[in-house]
Amino acid sequence: MPELPEVETVRRTLKNFIIGRPILGIDVYYSRIIVGDVKQFIEAFTGEVFCDIDRVGKYLIFQCQEHAFVSHLRMEGKFHIVDWDEPVNKHTHVVFHMDHHQDLRYIDTRKFGRMECVDLHHYREQMPLKKLGPEPFDITVEDLYQRLHHCSLPIKSALLDQSIMCGIGNIYANEICFYMHMDPRTRASRLSKKRVAELKEVAIHVLNDAIRQGGTTIHSFDANGIHGLFQVQLKVHGQKECSVCHHPIKKVMVHQRGTYFCPHCQKKRY
Repeated sequence: MPELPEVETVRRTLKNFIIGRPILGIDVYYSRIIVGDVKQFIEAFTGEVFCDIDRVGKYLIFQCQEHAFVSHLRMEGKFHIVDWDEPVNKHTHVVFHMDHHQDLRYIDTRKFGRMECVDLHHYREQMPLKKLGPEPFDITVEDLYQRLHHCSLPIKSALLDQSIMCGIGNIYANEICFYMHMDPRTRASRLSKKRVAELKEVAIHVLNDAIRQGGTTIHSFDANGIHGLFQVQLKVHGQKECSVCHHPIKKVMVHQRGTYFCPHCQKKRY
């Protein structure tokens, strides 16, 4: 699933292609991608102009002149810019026709992604964004400490809980725990305020580093054909051997999520 760095890469990439361009028409080939009435969605955005793209956690917000829609890529969703005459394949579910004979096409092999019309000026106070916690860049140490202090989950699971802090998924949760030298099964409530401050700092460092590299290309993720490079820097996720101590990386399940860690470097001290 694309996480914050991948979604940010998509946002930055798409802005270069669609800002200021009109939506001449919309075709929806799989109606469940659209939350709510499909006809109303098409009517709302046909004739609009793409003005900006915002991001909150793993969500993209496409801002037009009068309306906005939220898009969540889920497992396999991606946006591509293609010419009108490019054949529409079976995994293309929504097409925004633009000027210069080009389309913005939403492609999703798993059909899990969703788009939903939201208020242009108050979308952060609406569902689905309303339920999200702050991003690592924005949350204060005190706020994060309080959220974790009252959490009974392992720290790995707490990092994945978007209501506590949004944007982090499985890959970066594994990497953050490694940089913290912390067993991912450590209970979140056991972290001291000093360790929580370190956690925030490490999370920001890992995410910013991944954003600079264009995200992590795992399985089928790409941003309009641009592949991320951060996967070459992954320390534990999907790895066989620890790059620090050269001991084997262990994979366990933590709340049904595949979790990679180095038992030698990441001690359960809490």
